[in-house]
Amino acid sequence: MIDTTGSHKQMTEDITSGGNEKYHKSNADKGKMFVRERLEKLLDEGTIHLEDGKFANVMAGDLPADGVVTGMGDIAGVSVCFMANDSTVKAGSWGSRTVEKIIRIQETAESLQVPMLYLVDSAGARITDQIEMFPGRRGAGRIFHNQIALSGQIPQICLLFGPSAAGGAYIPAFCDLVIMVEGNASMYLGSPRMAEMVIGERVSLEEMGGARMHCSVSGCGDVLASNEDEAIESAKKYLSYMPKNFANKPKKIEAQLPSSKEKTLEDIIPDNQNAPFDMYELIDHIADANSFYEVKKLFAPEIITGFVRMDGAVVGIVANQPKMKGGVLFHDSADKAARFMTICDAYNIPLLFLADVPGFMIGTRVEKAGIIRHGAKMLSAMSSATVPRISVIVRKAYGAGLYAMSGPAFEPDCTLALPSAQIAVMGPEAAVNAVYANKIQELPEEERAQFVATKRKEYQENIDVYRLASEMIIDDIVEPDLLRGELISRFKQYEQKSVQPPVKKRSVTPV
Repeated sequence: MIDTTGSHKQMTEDITSGGNEKYHKSNADKGKMFVRERLEKLLDEGTIHLEDGKFANVMAGDLPADGVVTGMGDIAGVSVCFMANDSTVKAGSWGSRTVEKIIRIQETAESLQVPMLYLVDSAGARITDQIEMFPGRRGAGRIFHNQIALSGQIPQICLLFGPSAAGGAYIPAFCDLVIMVEGNASMYLGSPRMAEMVIGERVSLEEMGGARMHCSVSGCGDVLASNEDEAIESAKKYLSYMPKNFANKPKKIEAQLPSSKEKTLEDIIPDNQNAPFDMYELIDHIADANSFYEVKKLFAPEIITGFVRMDGAVVGIVANQPKMKGGVLFHDSADKAARFMTICDAYNIPLLFLADVPGFMIGTRVEKAGIIRHGAKMLSAMSSATVPRISVIVRKAYGAGLYAMSGPAFEPDCTLALPSAQIAVMGPEAAVNAVYANKIQELPEEERAQFVATKRKEYQENIDVYRLASEMIIDDIVEPDLLRGELISRFKQYEQKSVQPPVKKRSVTPV
């Protein structure tokens, strides 16, 4: 209980200490920090953290700061704005002043054009305050309206330490990056108890909206952190790849050579187009040491998305992973790639495509899941990007997979290929079967294998990489161990790229 008749110093101490001690203990037992401790770890040590609305609802006596801390500070010397729920105060729930504080700090972030961080740990709206905080022009909906307006203007990051319930789940949904702490973080529109009551479904909180589920199944989470310290460090690292707003470019830092490797790229990449290999190894060879920040690692792992530094400069990577499902594109992988490309384009981060793709998945299941519209979404995001784009055909790019990975028709700044690369409508095996299926069946059984082998060889000669270069389908053939240097030189030349989008009000994008 805050004593509003006490001294200013005592009132301030009461406010900054949060709710009842039993709630602090309960959180500590779950491995959760107090909100102000989180902020101390997130913001630069020794810098002044400016808090707004500290005395919000102080006259209520039991709602310190009305359950949310809002203000400004620095992260690695860059100004940021933040809102952070205090779960020791009525479980971090929202009242009218809570909502007003969040809206005001969003408006501050917009006026300053600096990143906005949401440290979420909230049970949602206070039902007792719903008329004051829910439906009006400056009610809770305004928070999401502001987030949509800020999208692409400034980086918005959500660190999810606890629940984000009901309508409040849209705070992470509208952020560029969502970091979830395993075991404590959750988001859901309806709680397990509500699901049982309304639709008769019995389900656990983890199954309904837990951190691991959202990071691996729904794709609503981007990074799964094992604890709060890891989540905070992850947010700091992510911000190091971002400019402070859309009008700036990410900072370049001192270059680092890749970590030393026993194997060369030539050793790593198999000659057999269908043999799996680990694309992470290729990325490690071309990226500055320890610079890879992966986004959505657990979701749709057949495609890899993340940020690296090359010669100290930030580059966004979209890479097929032959080790997972052969690198085939599914509806989830298309969504994952589209989202990542949009973020890179919004914040002036060049895109590197590492293509080793058999194409999009086929079959009844994926057609029912809408793979055509999801694939179109990926193509739309890629084609609309005005940042520098380089596509590297590592081994193969078949069918619409070539299109999705920024193929020549989509005006990448260049298309490179390794010497063993192939570009075709489909692979040799599928092509020969498609064209000669009837002929093969007519042949005596002992002649079929030789006929198929001959036709496959003819097909491979037809899609030979040097023929593709001769036809100017690709711009250069690069030896694997020279690839890093080639990419660094090209991205440096493309830094001044300037493209004006087509004149129109907006695109009607696939969904």
